[in-house]
Amino acid sequence: MSRIGKMPVTIPDKVKVDIKGMNIKVDGPLGSASRKLKGVRLSQADGKVTVEPIDNSRTSRALWGLSRTLINNMVTGVSQGFQRVLEINGVGYRAEVKGKELHLTLGTSHPIHFKLPEGVTAAVEKQTVVTLKGHDKEILGQTAAKIRSFRPPEPYKGKGVKYKEETIRRKAGKAAK
Repeated sequence: MSRIGKMPVTIPDKVKVDIKGMNIKVDGPLGSASRKLKGVRLSQADGKVTVEPIDNSRTSRALWGLSRTLINNMVTGVSQGFQRVLEINGVGYRAEVKGKELHLTLGTSHPIHFKLPEGVTAAVEKQTVVTLKGHDKEILGQTAAKIRSFRPPEPYKGKGVKYKEETIRRKAGKAAK
């Protein structure tokens, strides 16, 4: 039995959920999200969405908790939204937002112009803290990972782009005689 799958998803007042067979569409103040699920049965009653496996097969039970979490992320995203914070460390490393593009100077021979995907917005504080916001957790995480991949943090001085909550394991480097 899935402990996560058994819990119903509570729907806030401002959010509207539309279930048609295996498709679910969620509309809220921050946007809308839709997804096609398989292996589960969806039902809506009393402001809650419940997820049940279609049968007792291994794949259906495996998709049970995942489907519930995906629906919960859609409801949370359109009502409250998600955010991811990136920190830039290094001398001369900085970022700025120009329209729908993020301009990064990360110690390469040229600045990096990264076009933000639809539904993701960026804000830069003090040129070294980038805050990404969006209603789709999956796209937001992929965007943050792509920006981090331009210059991952290195273990000697910690230079690069890292998540705010990430800790870098530091190495000592060469020992001088």
